[in-house]
Amino acid sequence: MTGAAVAATLVPGDDIGPEISAAVVEILDALGTPFGWERREGGRAAMHAHGDPLPESLLDSIRRTKLALKGPLTTPVGGGFRSVNVRHDEGT
Repeated sequence: MTGAAVAATLVPGDDIGPEISAAVVEILDALGTPFGWERREGGRAAMHAHGDPLPESLLDSIRRTKLALKGPLTTPVGGGFRSVNVRHDEGT
């Protein structure tokens, strides 16, 4: 493919998420997809870095790019923080 890169948000994920995300990005690159990845942290990594598993910087990136690839994110059982997937689906 030719032309300008398409901006997209990349959220690697927790646990096995970064490996899965890296494999998907490698496959997309091999196909010649024109993505310009804007990497943002979500889940446990964002909780440690920002005190929020779904930080505003991540949401801003998704709003701006309108396209995201998200690896699996941790959802604590019985406490900790609300599921990132639920929060995102609710628009918060």
